[in-house]
Amino acid sequence: MLNFSKTKIIIIYLIFLFISIFTLSNFLESKNFFLNKKVNLGLDLQGGSYLLLEVDSSSLEKRRIQSKVLPLKKELNKNSISFSNFVVLNQNIQFNVQNEDYEKFKNFFENKNKNNINTYLNNYNAFELDHSLNENKINIFLSKYGIINIRSAAVDQSIEIVRRRIDEIGTKEPSILKRGNNRILVELPGVKDPERIKELLGKTAELGFRLVTEEKSEFGTEKFLIQGTDEEILVSKRIILSGQNLVDAQPKFDNFNNEPIVSFTLDRLGSQRFGKATSQNIGKRIAIILDNEAISAPVIKDSITGGNGSISGNFTFQDATDLALLLRSGALPTPLSIIEERTVGPDLGKDSIEAGVVSLIVGFSLVIFYMFFKYKFYGIIANFSLISNLLMLMGILTILEATLTLPGIAGIILTVGMAVDANVLIFERIREELKKENSSIKAFDQGFKKSIVTILDANITTLIAAIILFIFGSGPIKGFAITLSIGLLTTLFSAYFISRHLTAFYVLNNRDKKITI
Repeated sequence: MLNFSKTKIIIIYLIFLFISIFTLSNFLESKNFFLNKKVNLGLDLQGGSYLLLEVDSSSLEKRRIQSKVLPLKKELNKNSISFSNFVVLNQNIQFNVQNEDYEKFKNFFENKNKNNINTYLNNYNAFELDHSLNENKINIFLSKYGIINIRSAAVDQSIEIVRRRIDEIGTKEPSILKRGNNRILVELPGVKDPERIKELLGKTAELGFRLVTEEKSEFGTEKFLIQGTDEEILVSKRIILSGQNLVDAQPKFDNFNNEPIVSFTLDRLGSQRFGKATSQNIGKRIAIILDNEAISAPVIKDSITGGNGSISGNFTFQDATDLALLLRSGALPTPLSIIEERTVGPDLGKDSIEAGVVSLIVGFSLVIFYMFFKYKFYGIIANFSLISNLLMLMGILTILEATLTLPGIAGIILTVGMAVDANVLIFERIREELKKENSSIKAFDQGFKKSIVTILDANITTLIAAIILFIFGSGPIKGFAITLSIGLLTTLFSAYFISRHLTAFYVLNNRDKKITI
């Protein structure tokens, strides 16, 4: 245990120096590739904004039911089922059938294979739709599991869109988490004014290109008031092109009047559709509808076949930038509403940092004093091991660009305690061996061998608990788990390698002397 080859010694201290040097980057302003990483501060330390969003999936549930109408009618006719009084009421489909046709309906409605009406949800071992029968009237509605599936998908998709929008703004280390069945928690460290964030997250960004008409369309029509004007237009409900076909969108200035516009690029399918629609409707106006509002309605002067176009509408450059961001990130499946909002001031975070640092310094100083008082020279070795432990811990956090929170600081302080425990176990075991062995070298060797098993058991069991906290916890709990897990690994390294090598170096060079602890 006390023998170290030169190669091993070099590797140990190279690892220590390489990791520890990253700690310096938190105190330096450097653009160097190796020293440009920093530990990020969480919301509780840096201050920022806290938003709790709610996903309203009722419109999705209604649309899902409405999407079943045509396939259902087709299936009823295919199976020779006579029906009457077919109506769609909000989230229900109702119709009458004869008694003898009910079994036919039930057979295709509850068929697990090749069912284009009622999808079988393998995750829940249940059908998407349910039905009831009351005096020959069949009522079809979303099952409990169908609703859960829609809501879950809506929340997951919304989280992804929210993440894209926030990342586009450049917010550092945002925390975006699912809360319950229909809520999203957004924590934005360092964001003092969340108004722009709220505005961006509050828009669905559902884009559509639709023709302006002067008469009723076979697809139906709607009236719109062009944004920023008093002009009212009649627009066909048929969507020529949607935002799903957009590949990219960027804010630019119009070459003719130097006004801000949004330039967009379409995918192959979108280019074909847009080219065909514009070539067939030259001279007509096309309305650009965003979130059920008409942004503008320019005249189609020529066919647009290159897959590129632009959106104008009396924008400021900030408006154009935000619109481009929304279009790039994609449309939300359903509107989000802010149900809770908090702003954490930087002063509170500053106080928390100062309190955490003070507690760490005080605790660390008392530990160093105790170890020196208890073990004298070997206490100095233990203290160096503790310092190296902290340096490596901060270095790894810096390399990972981890987010440090108050619970994370608690994890660091707990790491110090675990590191002290490891060194105490080592030296107390050596004391016991010195009483039994005549040879100091053998006593130290046996002390390290016997103590390392106990240290491994204690640290590995704690590490397992930390990993479980990380997997099943969220937010601050994860921060605590991360710092504790890394701290346990650096504790094992510093105790088993650094502390052992320094002790071995002293003992082997003083083998002729009587050594006590």
